[in-house]
Amino acid sequence: MNIIKRNNVNVIGSGKKTLMLAHGFGCDQNMWRFLTPLVSEDYKLVLFDYVGCGKSDLSYYDKTLYSNLEGYAQDVIDICQELELSNVTFVGHSVSSIIGTYASIKASQYFSDLVMVCPSPCFLNFPPDYIGGFEREDLQELLSLMDKNYIGWANYLAPLVMGQDNSPSLIKELEDSFCSTDPTYAKPFANATFFADDRGILPEINIPTLILQSLDDNLASVEIGKYMHEHIKTSKLEIVDAHGHCLHMTNPQQIADIIKKFLT
Repeated sequence: MNIIKRNNVNVIGSGKKTLMLAHGFGCDQNMWRFLTPLVSEDYKLVLFDYVGCGKSDLSYYDKTLYSNLEGYAQDVIDICQELELSNVTFVGHSVSSIIGTYASIKASQYFSDLVMVCPSPCFLNFPPDYIGGFEREDLQELLSLMDKNYIGWANYLAPLVMGQDNSPSLIKELEDSFCSTDPTYAKPFANATFFADDRGILPEINIPTLILQSLDDNLASVEIGKYMHEHIKTSKLEIVDAHGHCLHMTNPQQIADIIKKFLT
């Protein structure tokens, strides 16, 4: 199996330390382009697309494997193995934070740290103990909109995720990214993302973990950041004064500075 081709793997930058940058749902590695120039002088960067996303090789898509987040974690492990990586800082956006967590627990030999950009271990509400932000019915309705009106679904979700106050060009880019992902692959990833409850895995994390939380995020509230910080004993929480769920795109310099400080 050609892992490099399968996951459209690209290695850039220089440095003894490796950052592996993992995109979120409905996105691809291109979403890191604001951050990469800010860190590529200090670190080696590994960029990739999950199978079913971006320019990955769709012939490798396995419906059963990618029906849950652990299937995507296997992509991460395969890339680490193929490139013979070690001492990796895994930087995951949104759902990739949890995917990276699974990878780091299953194949701990590859990873030294986790950086989570706007993470959530569960998007569902389980009152009174946990408020993930969404009722199950609302998410089911959102996913059924994918079937009925895929463009309409992307139009609705993009501003919600990017943050309505952010640049219209960034919102449009995210919308286009959603639209360009084939629903055949996007829907199972959406199911695996939005209906998972991965709160139970958080106490198993035992490597240094940086949680980057947006002050105003429609998908992951500050309370979720605090919840994760409380349940990951090795974590540090940084709340960034920003709007939206894509800090690496809206606040790249700030994120680069915080990551560098965390790693030194």
